[in-house]
Amino acid sequence: MTTQLQSSRLAAADALLRALSGQNFARIASTMDTEAQLSALLPHGLREFRGPDEIEAAFTRWFGDLDEFELVEGEIDKVGPRLHLRWRARVRGERLGAGWFSVEQQAYADDDGADGRFSRMVLLCSGYCPEGGAR
Repeated sequence: MTTQLQSSRLAAADALLRALSGQNFARIASTMDTEAQLSALLPHGLREFRGPDEIEAAFTRWFGDLDEFELVEGEIDKVGPRLHLRWRARVRGERLGAGWFSVEQQAYADDDGADGRFSRMVLLCSGYCPEGGAR
């Protein structure tokens, strides 16, 4: 892998985490290739999203209507040719109920081009977990 390609891949991953931190879902979409696919294993089952617009809408549904959102952890690593991204957020919102919740997602991402935009991402989500261990 060339240094330029590696650099663009890491830049796209960093841009995604920064966009998530700022709840800038359009910026998340801009890290995706026009034909990008997202497979997300969520607490209620597997969901598939195609293209940047659907992926943006998914992140907006998950994190857009919260009263408070704080990205408390974010990591980028490699597993062979794939990027591994992990993030944890602390959130509060009326739709979740009273109190604070933690949510963690892990994703493995591939890209097909020199621009580093993601062509495929597979994501696993913890769901919104009440802080303090209460259910």
